[in-house]
Amino acid sequence: MLESANATNRWVNTIDFQNPEVIAKAFRIMENNIYCTLSTCSFDGYPWVSPVFFAYDDNCNIYWSSAIESKHSQNLYNNDGKVAIAIFSSSVSQGTADGLYFYGTASELKPEETENILQLLLNRAPRKHNRTADDYLNDSPRRIYQCQPQEAWVTGQRLPFDNQLIDTKVQICLQSLGEYMNKN
Repeated sequence: MLESANATNRWVNTIDFQNPEVIAKAFRIMENNIYCTLSTCSFDGYPWVSPVFFAYDDNCNIYWSSAIESKHSQNLYNNDGKVAIAIFSSSVSQGTADGLYFYGTASELKPEETENILQLLLNRAPRKHNRTADDYLNDSPRRIYQCQPQEAWVTGQRLPFDNQLIDTKVQICLQSLGEYMNKN
């Protein structure tokens, strides 16, 4: 059922699921930010967040490189790859930030995909690197990881409620976001 954001549905707007303006906003957030916050959880329930440099493809997959032994990488290996990602700019005034949120599963990239995805990361990096696929394969301590989003939301309107403003989210259609990305 499509509905506007309210306390009953935890302040999530589903009416604008495929709204072109909302989809464009989600794309701008991805395009204009190079870091995301990666949230993982250990097997025994301890949360962990890490800022990571990221790239993305036209299917809304998110990519980053990390050490195999880092806490967030180990959490992914031990919790079936469950991950949440937030992308936002922390340099804006309070109450004006737009964010994009993903829930999905993450895994180590397949070796045969490493070269192509490394190029995505290198092309997005503001500082140029001389890295090759070998820097992420075999006995290297680093790997490239991929998140395949299953659900996504973008920051919605701030709604007045009693004497407060409540932050809302708009659930977005990943297929519509992917189609938008393919056009731009």
